[in-house]
Amino acid sequence: MAVLSIISRTASRRSVRALGVVAASAALALSASGNALACNISEFSAKAKCDGDNGVITVTDVDPAGIPATVTVSLKSTGEQVGQETVKGSKEGTTVSFAVDWQPNTEYRVHVKADKYVDEFIEPDVKTPSTPCKTEDTPSPTPSESSSTPSEETESPAPEPSTSAPAPSQPESTAPAAVPNDNAPSPAAGDSNLAETGANSNTGMIAGIAAALVVVGGGAVFFGLRRRGANSGS
Repeated sequence: MAVLSIISRTASRRSVRALGVVAASAALALSASGNALACNISEFSAKAKCDGDNGVITVTDVDPAGIPATVTVSLKSTGEQVGQETVKGSKEGTTVSFAVDWQPNTEYRVHVKADKYVDEFIEPDVKTPSTPCKTEDTPSPTPSESSSTPSEETESPAPEPSTSAPAPSQPESTAPAAVPNDNAPSPAAGDSNLAETGANSNTGMIAGIAAALVVVGGGAVFFGLRRRGANSGS
């Protein structure tokens, strides 16, 4: 009987020890699973990107427990707060966006506060792209500029080759006629015909002088005959 009593006590002690080990293992498992479900900073991510012509900073929360978290974005150089939003994470991920008129290569800090689980910054800090989201538009020419007179190269067409022989060029100017001496008698009316036919200008002058001499000689003969008749009559 004594032996059976000792065996029974030993078995009971072993059973209690086994139950203790099982209970401790279960507690550790529950603790580990609790920590796994708890919110932590690794479940948050942030980045800067362009949304059309505007710059935004997005923060994504993949906390499957869905613990609400307050996200604050501030400028790293000055600490100036840009915006603050509350996000409730999900297994698929929940994203909040902050519209920021940022300059290229600017750094921002993102802080997360989720109850008693998280109270720290997302690492690394967010750095904006090196190029702006909106590029400067090049001014288009105004209608007045586009309709301005084109250059001479496009306006003046090249001359087409002529199939006919070129017309003889006319002399630009004729030689000025010789100015007669003021004391010389003026040429007779018929002298202009000689000039038009191409005769020498000296020939016209000689003809004029000869005509004048004929008139003078005729007059002298007329007055001589008249005088002689008057003398014979007396």
